[in-house]
Amino acid sequence: MLKLLPLLMLCIALPVMAQSGLTPLETRWLQAGSPVIAYAREQGLPIDIVVQPQDAPNAVPLALGFDGGRCKLVLSMRGNAQAEAVLQGVPVEQRGLMIEAMTAHEIGHCQRYAQGNWHVLPAGFVDLAAKSMGAAELRETRREEGYADLVALAWMHSRHLADYGAVLAWMGSVREQEGAAGGSHATQAWLVLAGGEHAFDGAASLFEQAQVLWRKGLSGDKG
Repeated sequence: MLKLLPLLMLCIALPVMAQSGLTPLETRWLQAGSPVIAYAREQGLPIDIVVQPQDAPNAVPLALGFDGGRCKLVLSMRGNAQAEAVLQGVPVEQRGLMIEAMTAHEIGHCQRYAQGNWHVLPAGFVDLAAKSMGAAELRETRREEGYADLVALAWMHSRHLADYGAVLAWMGSVREQEGAAGGSHATQAWLVLAGGEHAFDGAASLFEQAQVLWRKGLSGDKG
């Protein structure tokens, strides 16, 4: 979770991006994610866009923080090689899709926070795994990442079905690169459940569809 430093950040509203002094890279990312942000706000999520104006080497380019009861979608791209590296290997014509998926992932985190469910298991689930503090925190983080991945995939399924397989494969490769099974971002158990073009068929909201698969994945998450 980000530690927010308000005096070092610049809050941006989407309609004024062109006059905001954003870099071309920041503008491309915000434009690619703007449909997701608009949807989140339509759903009543308390989300603000924050751009780090100072150099942020090695920071996560796009992340979510919480401050004052609101979600802060934070871009840390200046002086940050990861902002370009995260999309290496992705065809140029698909990069906007992956940025859109990453934005939807962060919106999944915001929804959990706004509902007061952060690190909370759904009713009927009991964590019977090892109770050490470090292991418990790791599992909680992994489960939130799994839910957010599913929200991202539900969004892509509903908006970009023809590209769904490519996005799912890319997310799987990213998770494999991030560490071994059982790590804080090892969401493969949920990604497997999201395979197939009918994974998110139904009339329920994106968050409700993600919740169905998330609950299934929780049953096998004992690492």
